[in-house]
Amino acid sequence: MISYDEAIKIVLDTVTPLPPIDVPLEAAVGHVLAEPVKACWDLPPADNSAMDGFAFAYAGQDEGGTLTLIGSAFAGHPLDQPVAAGEAAQITTGAPLPPGTDTVIPLEEVEERQGSISLLKAPIRGQHVRYRGEEFRNGEELLSPGTELRPGEIALLASAGITRVSVHPRARVAILSTGDELVELGETPGPGQIVNSNLPMLCALLRDIGCEPLPLGIGRDTPDALEVAIRAGLQADLLLSTGGVSVGEKDHMQETLNRLGFERRFWRARIKPGKPILFGTLQGKPVFGLPGNPAATGATFEIFVRPALRRLAGQNDPLPPKLRCTLAEKVKGGNKRRNFLWCRLEEENGRYRAIPSQRQGSGQNRSLQEACALLPIPVESPDLEAGSEVEVLLLRLPPGRTC
Repeated sequence: MISYDEAIKIVLDTVTPLPPIDVPLEAAVGHVLAEPVKACWDLPPADNSAMDGFAFAYAGQDEGGTLTLIGSAFAGHPLDQPVAAGEAAQITTGAPLPPGTDTVIPLEEVEERQGSISLLKAPIRGQHVRYRGEEFRNGEELLSPGTELRPGEIALLASAGITRVSVHPRARVAILSTGDELVELGETPGPGQIVNSNLPMLCALLRDIGCEPLPLGIGRDTPDALEVAIRAGLQADLLLSTGGVSVGEKDHMQETLNRLGFERRFWRARIKPGKPILFGTLQGKPVFGLPGNPAATGATFEIFVRPALRRLAGQNDPLPPKLRCTLAEKVKGGNKRRNFLWCRLEEENGRYRAIPSQRQGSGQNRSLQEACALLPIPVESPDLEAGSEVEVLLLRLPPGRTC
């Protein structure tokens, strides 16, 4: 058995980003950049007004000064006529400054008379002007490789004239649930049978992070049946199985993988839940064998598989974000394995409290439904008292939070 730290290092050292693809900008949201992106032009493309008002040459104008109006500049309809000293042009937000002007005074700071304006407030040279290239310059690097493209990034690139980007594709993940005791969702379990709840859970987790699940159905507990399913799973970028990785008489997953040329990187880690986890590669593709109990499946997905998928997607920092919060109740210290406790989070006085689930058993489904974080308990650590400051692995936003 190896430690969690050793195991996650092996995973992240083994998995590499998927080869980049070229996609239209409007289809790139959720993808991660594979190459830097540079601006195609200056933004703004010309000095322009940040306010509705009047543009003029500063030239020492003071409160009470009078300027003669000579025309108007609108966004999309610039005024090409030069504006001389003592003159002004009406201007709208976003319109380029007319030749000869360098300052804008807002509408509410002037008194309009027929054909002229009087300044009600002394202006400052260059006020309310957005200068050419103020946001970015032609050729400037806007985003670096490893950046996830969200709506804000899409807007930035569109404003810079970018129409296509090089990104890492979303991973396709084959899912194989193993076990003679499993029945498909929608079937009524008979004696000794259970519904295959891991498959819909894993499909949901994968879709939630932008991956494409490829369900392989239920693999029965025979080497031949498992081999057929595993071969089908090699069409994907990553193969994920649940069950059959321990040491029981019917646990044939590792045996079957080995027969196909599996390169094992580790089997079993000093963690709870999820000790029997298996990881390696088959034909160069990452393969995870997760324990079959639902909470153990969910925990090992979050601890190992999600970071691997983020690495495949090109993320620079594939590990889950950490959040410091206050422990709501006493928690027993660590033993010879690193424990990961399912927790829900509640906000109190501007700070989060971590509340461990009362259902921590590896076969419990409720813990998955309640939790939005995992609390790591280090090996051989003392008890953690209520009120202690702890660091949790944030899996998703707490209920009611949007950012």
